[in-house]
Order: sequence, then C-alpha cells, then structure tokens
Amino acid sequence: MTDLLIEQEDLWTHLQQTEKPIVIYGMGDGALKIMRVLDQYQIPLKGIFASDGFVRGHSFEGFPVKRLADMEEELGDFIILMAFAIHDEETTAMIHRIAQKHEFYAPDVPVAGENLFTMDFYREHQKEFEKVYQLLADEQSRIVYRDILNFKVSGKLPYLTHCETAVEEAYANIICPNEEEDYVDLGAYKGDTIQELLRFTNGKVQSVTAFEPDRKNYKKLCLNVEAMGLSQKANLLNAAAYKESGTMLFSNKAGRQSALSSTQGIETPVNSLDNVMEGRRVSFINMDVEGAEKEAIEGCRKTIETWTPRMLISAYHRSEDLYALPLQILQIRPDYRIYFRHYRYIPAWDTNLYCIP
Repeated sequence: MTDLLIEQEDLWTHLQQTEKPIVIYGMGDGALKIMRVLDQYQIPLKGIFASDGFVRGHSFEGFPVKRLADMEEELGDFIILMAFAIHDEETTAMIHRIAQKHEFYAPDVPVAGENLFTMDFYREHQKEFEKVYQLLADEQSRIVYRDILNFKVSGKLPYLTHCETAVEEAYANIICPNEEEDYVDLGAYKGDTIQELLRFTNGKVQSVTAFEPDRKNYKKLCLNVEAMGLSQKANLLNAAAYKESGTMLFSNKAGRQSALSSTQGIETPVNSLDNVMEGRRVSFINMDVEGAEKEAIEGCRKTIETWTPRMLISAYHRSEDLYALPLQILQIRPDYRIYFRHYRYIPAWDTNLYCIP
C-alpha cells in the first residue's frame, strides 16, 4: 500500500510540541472552531489579531484584538493560525507575504461534521483514500489528491499553491459543456454557477433546474436567471437538495455556508432530484450543498443510473468527502471516470470532484 502522505505528523501534534507562542489571525466561526480544537488538545493560545482595517479596540472571546505589528512587537517570533477563508488574488498574495515572515498554518477544521482531519483519521481510512487514488483518471487529479491530503493534515500553504488550477481548465478538459445541456444546480446560491456555465456554452442551455433553500438567495436567483434570459427554460425551487421530500431545519448564515441543521434554523422544504425530474433527462449536475452531499447524491440515484450525467461535486465540507463521495458515486455507476481539481482558495475549499461517464 502506497502512503500518500509526505507529512509525518499532523498540525495539532506539532502545536502541542512547539515552544513558540500561538496566535489566531481572524475572528468569527473559523476562529471559534480552531479555539475549540486547541482546547481539546490542551494547546495554549496567546492572542488574536486581525487585518488593520478590522482592529477597532474590541475583543474576541476574551482576547483583545490586535494588529499584526502589535503581535510582532509583543511576541517577536510566533506561530499564526489563519481562521478565515479567502480566494481573491490580492488577499491571497498578502497571506503569502505574511507566511514568508512567520510560521503560518491554515488549519483544516471541517465546514460540516465532527471528524477532524488528523493523522489518526487518515490512518483509519487509508485504504479508502488509496482506493480512490488508484481510480483517478489523470495525473493532475493525483497531484491534487496527494496535495490536499497533505494540506489537510499539516495546514501548510504550499500544498494548495502546488495543486491549484484555473476553473477554465476543468471546463475545457473535463466537463466539456455544450449548448444542449439539461443542467441541474443543487445549491444554486444567486445563480453564479449558472452564469459560470453559460460562459462555456455561448450563453445557451436546453434547460436549468436549480435548488436554493435560502429565501433571500432564492429571490436573487430568480432575478438573475431572468436577467440571463433563461426564465422560460428554468425550473427554480426554493428548497434544499436531499434524499427525499419533506421539511428540515435550515440554518441561514447569510452566505454560501447556510446549511441544513438538526438543531436550529428555519423550517425549509427539501426534495430529491429524482422526485423533481420524474425521469426527465439530466446531462450535467453541479452540487454544492454545504455538507449534505451524501444525502443529495442518494436523491439523484435514479437520475445517475438512467442518464449518467457529468457531475461537479464539492468535496471539502466534511473530512470524509475525499473518499466517501467518489466511492458512493462509483457504487451507483462503476463506469464513471473520477477527477479532482482545486481552484485558488485558502483553506482547501473549492476542491471539487468530477464524475464523467
């Protein structure tokens, strides 16, 4: 069995052993998740800092929020844990400049689920990771897979940079869309992924079916689809993609990370793609459902069996996604070719699974 890991220890083990002070860069949900893991591993936290424009003399979880320059003056040498996500070129370049001056990590704390991507987690599922790796369809997928696994264990930025490709490459070389697409968007947000597809199909598709559970986003989706000239071809549902029809709680976080929840949120319709399509043709599925991918795929089972649509599936919300989602798809249709790509993002968000018949 080939070991896909270069790294010999995970980030949390390293932090337990270091003598350097540890600080968090950023606030909000990401910082809270990192703080919980530090507490779990009994790793002391020295402080919090934010970008200069966000420092206004306030505090976060009992720590005064400082500037990077304040931390440098106070501590000298220290370890930075990044607690937010970015993908724009300017901010990414700024992060890399900071990482050249200080020991810098972007901890992989899962968007959904409780499984932390530690060395123990990798070893527990090593056979599944190896199985998926052996099935990958091209060398770039193998590069992405190795690098993302090593990033998730270590939090080291160079792994992300090394495997990064542009969106255009995947559309041109893997998806190869055309003007006759019967396109499904599960987690359509405001229509940005529909707009992305149209860039590669001369602005034309045969049909669009889109699920968006957030009410505000759904209203904007409807307006944007109308502006794209697709109203007559579109079936837009204010619902979450799931394995069956019903209602569930939906936690609205005012953005892309709104998600189904078992404990809190607004009661929201859910439905399966199979129920909605009733056997009609689907040629391409784009799926980004914030951790409910397993259930959404199950709700596409008949559609996948019948039509073998090309699929683009987000594979970064849960630690198990990198092996569980491709193996789930292959259980339904063993004849799919499996690809992975990672677009520019810190941490390893926008790591996508492609299933091509």
